[in-house]
Amino acid sequence: MAFQASHIPPDTLGDLGRSVSAEESDDSMSVEAPFTGERIGDVPACSPRDVTAAVSRARTARTEWSSWSIERRADVLSRFHDLVLDRQAELLDVMVLESGKARRDGYEEILDVATNARYYAARAEEFLRPRRRDGAIPLATKTMEYRTPVGVVGVITPWNYPLTLAVSDAIPALLAGNTVVLKPAEETPFTALLAAKLLREAGLPEDAFRVVTGWGDEVGLALIDAVDFVNFTGSTETGRTVAERAGKNLVKCSLELGGKNPMLVLDDADVSAAVEGAIRGCFTNAGQLCLSFERLYVQDGVYDRFLPRFVERTRELSMDPSFDYDVEVGSLVSERQFEKVRNHVDDAVSKGATAVVGGNARPDVGPYFFEPTILTGVTEEMTVAREETFGPVVAVTRFSDDEDGIALANDSDRGLNASVWTTDSDRGWEIARQIDCGTVGINDPYHAIWASVDSPMGGMKDSGIGRRHGREGIRKYTESQTVAEQRFASVAPPRRVPTKWYARAMTGVMRLFKRIEEGW
Repeated sequence: MAFQASHIPPDTLGDLGRSVSAEESDDSMSVEAPFTGERIGDVPACSPRDVTAAVSRARTARTEWSSWSIERRADVLSRFHDLVLDRQAELLDVMVLESGKARRDGYEEILDVATNARYYAARAEEFLRPRRRDGAIPLATKTMEYRTPVGVVGVITPWNYPLTLAVSDAIPALLAGNTVVLKPAEETPFTALLAAKLLREAGLPEDAFRVVTGWGDEVGLALIDAVDFVNFTGSTETGRTVAERAGKNLVKCSLELGGKNPMLVLDDADVSAAVEGAIRGCFTNAGQLCLSFERLYVQDGVYDRFLPRFVERTRELSMDPSFDYDVEVGSLVSERQFEKVRNHVDDAVSKGATAVVGGNARPDVGPYFFEPTILTGVTEEMTVAREETFGPVVAVTRFSDDEDGIALANDSDRGLNASVWTTDSDRGWEIARQIDCGTVGINDPYHAIWASVDSPMGGMKDSGIGRRHGREGIRKYTESQTVAEQRFASVAPPRRVPTKWYARAMTGVMRLFKRIEEGW
């Protein structure tokens, strides 16, 4: 065991906890290390009044921040990009310490945040610049579209990716000229607070990015009531509450919610590549990834070759409470999450499913470790068949032909991510387009999709509304404003011209416009 975090300077966690402004509350929350279940520090349990104060400070800061040119704001995020890479060891130690994830999984967050900072710093001006639009009357009407920041953006994040989800969605919001108030998960506040510290070191005004720590049912709801836009990542059940509250306040929201994601292995797939893809797609971050696969469908022609190899590779995965890169599977985040995973597996096995590998807790490794588990014989009456487990558990099922596989993939009220494995590219694209998910990877579990930040990403059905990444990922944090100048030849009827004559003339003009647009 190599349980040590050598890159965290002494009292770093204490300093981060004290950086939260919580003048209206004397309460605190303890944060534990999943590797051991021991307390590692405390943060304030902010009150709704603390949230109101933080939003007020962010609203005041927006006046200065939005007055900066996009180029100047981009310089801040460019420096932040460099700081994330330079200080990755400290960031990773804090992430691993409070989330229990494997270090290699934490490094994906470093890459993601740096990629988003670089991308939006380079593209924000292009995405947000004023645009000339066709006027009502050619030459006589000048029409422009402007993008203005919405105001203060509230970001509410879960514990599974404490750096990525705290910062990557905030980056485009900041570049658009908004300020941000972040409510991180109770389990993982220190990563968010360290990220906020690095943003300030990069030159972001202090109140442009505020962090409020506390309980979701108090702080989260108070934040929704106070801000101008809500960005939420989390469960579908909580997402419904967020959407309802935002709708009541007539506040826009963007929600990335849960998944019950399918992976299809077709009969012409490269079995070795598909096995490795399944390992990454099912067990990264101990399965605590919204994009991970919990339903794995394998076509008859390769099922008997695929399953034994998948079982063998799963059995080989290393588990350890370590800060080293060589560990493949980390801990579940908490006792609550551990009990959920164990209950799903026990329920399935008690109703006739078989755990062909795994299926057991590993208290010898740590209090919340659970073995990577492959289930066969899963049926509809089992909880694991429909509900999101959010752990290292996958059900493997045979299917016959392409139509059967597509139907199985779409047999869910969730639609976040899917994957298709085949050596026939045309077949892969044809099937991918028929799967009702916001993202579909071909011969890749999720890395290519997630890293393609120029393309929007989000869920269909009960997996959310709105998109992150690309043009949509920054423009959602703006309001469009149209300004039109009528220079001459007013669209309205001239004062002394009878309306009947005006209508006749305009009808002729409309027909003329159509002929011009159709190319005569």
